[in-house]
Amino acid sequence: MTASSTDIPLNTAIDRHVHTKLCCHASGEMEEYVLAAIQQGLDGVIFLEHMEEGIRGAERTWLTEDDFDAYFSEGKRLQREYRKRISIGLGVECGYNPDCSQTLISRLARRDWDEIGISCHFVKPPGCKEHLNLFSRKEGTLARVRDFDPELLLDIYFETLLEAVTVLPGTQLCHLDGALRFLPEIRLTDKHFEKIDQLLIALKKNLMTLELNSSGIAIRGEQFPTRSILKMAISRNTPLVSSSDAHKPEEVGRYFNQLKEAVTRTSLNLAGR
Repeated sequence: MTASSTDIPLNTAIDRHVHTKLCCHASGEMEEYVLAAIQQGLDGVIFLEHMEEGIRGAERTWLTEDDFDAYFSEGKRLQREYRKRISIGLGVECGYNPDCSQTLISRLARRDWDEIGISCHFVKPPGCKEHLNLFSRKEGTLARVRDFDPELLLDIYFETLLEAVTVLPGTQLCHLDGALRFLPEIRLTDKHFEKIDQLLIALKKNLMTLELNSSGIAIRGEQFPTRSILKMAISRNTPLVSSSDAHKPEEVGRYFNQLKEAVTRTSLNLAGR
């Protein structure tokens, strides 16, 4: 049965993925993001701060356990302060490293998360002792990525995500096709789309949602994931959620109208209208 615009709702009143300066590559205090969400007229905002484990050779772009202590302390204060104005969730974006799966599972189990986003930013190519950041815009990192076979790196990326959604207690898959986003010449192959379809099946099986990430609109003119993948997701009735992936307070809730338009347009096209 084909999907219709009513089969796949998208709640754009909640931004389910924002960061703060705690992750070392964003700016702004937690309270500034909350105030920005209120100004945008949102009903809720969910912080998804970065957790990584065992990453070698890369600049730290994630929180330590001490950072997470501070994050929860401030987050609980903000929940009390703004409880009558907006819902505030405290979540985590867990970057999956297959070599440290048990450690990540243990760390996730220590805290009561409102959302567990699953992602993969770093991969270790065969024969390489250090990890590559597939999401970096830095020229030095992009040059290193070009030294490897980009198709192979994407193979590893999608295989890692597939393992992650079956191993970790995730609730949401983040920026599905965001890897190598600063290498626009790279194209997904049929093999990659087969892996993506397997991922969508795994999401459904594990009761996870797929994030529509509006940061892609600023980077490449459309959300993560691309329209072709969104079509696949809607065809499989994959639950969708909206996020900005904000790294600055002013980015909270950005382009959400375009996210809703993309879902409606794709659903109508699938329905043959």
